[in-house]
Amino acid sequence: MYAKQYEITLPADYDMGVIRERVATRGHVLDDRAGMAFKAYVIREKGVDGSPVNQYAPFYVWDDTAAMSHFLVGGGGFEGIVRDFGRPVVRHWTGIAREDGPARGAGAAPRAASRRLTPLPAEGLAEAVAAETAALRELAARDGVHTAALAVDPHHWQLLRFVLWAEAVPPGEDVTERYEVLHLSAPGLR
Repeated sequence: MYAKQYEITLPADYDMGVIRERVATRGHVLDDRAGMAFKAYVIREKGVDGSPVNQYAPFYVWDDTAAMSHFLVGGGGFEGIVRDFGRPVVRHWTGIAREDGPARGAGAAPRAASRRLTPLPAEGLAEAVAAETAALRELAARDGVHTAALAVDPHHWQLLRFVLWAEAVPPGEDVTERYEVLHLSAPGLR
């Protein structure tokens, strides 16, 4: 499992309807992408859920890194983003765990997502990751959770927790970003 995300921060007065239309008309293209577990087409809107910015920030989980590489640099789809917005920095994480939640089993399409980035300690790394993996299993069992993923960035030594929620991210949830999910392409979650 491999996770990646790029964040396209847009002007404060940007019409987010443009992004909504883009996803509505193009999002289905990856619904059957081989090698991809899922792509969550997520946005943040300035002033909504405390967001300081307008941002289009798709999040991907890949089961096949060759398929991911083809998408990113082999003409497999990423060139549309580059053409329309320029080449963004693509953050990436090595997967640790992915858990299905009850909302996924119920067939609910996620409407919200959350991301939490936390620094990893230099001492007790294995224990910290084991504790976060156990916490992810507990979180994934909660009502309203569609899918939860945990991954590590060994360049910055950060842990990523990304959660898809059937409805809104619950108030008080320990997150660094809250997103609205416009579409979910999930060929690897079937």
